[in-house]
Amino acid sequence: QVQLVESGGGLVQPGGSLRLSCAASGSIFRIISMGWYRRAPGKQRELVATITSRESTNYADSVKGRFTISRDIAKNTVYLQMNSLKPEDTAVYYCRATVDTVSRPVRDYWGQGTQVTVSS
Repeated sequence: QVQLVESGGGLVQPGGSLRLSCAASGSIFRIISMGWYRRAPGKQRELVATITSRESTNYADSVKGRFTISRDIAKNTVYLQMNSLKPEDTAVYYCRATVDTVSRPVRDYWGQGTQVTVSS
């Protein structure tokens, strides 16, 4: 009922920048919050940043001051601007949306993931 499509991943050198996008579509009545998570090789998935419908944001300590999350409510899209990238930022990045579809209970939906590789 709800699909999330991520884009913007790729290979970048240390110190470089990337911008991830995630567009939600389907039977959406209201998006309560959206966020980005990542899973590095051999590690558990971790929160990167979240943003609520009231534009309240939350960041992992490891990305504060370097990453910025934002959203376009009209387009049901969330962005993650990543600056000053480090090799330890290498991971698969996943988009998550908490969605009210009216016909079903509020629940989380996940994207398929996009690879970000930071390497020289």
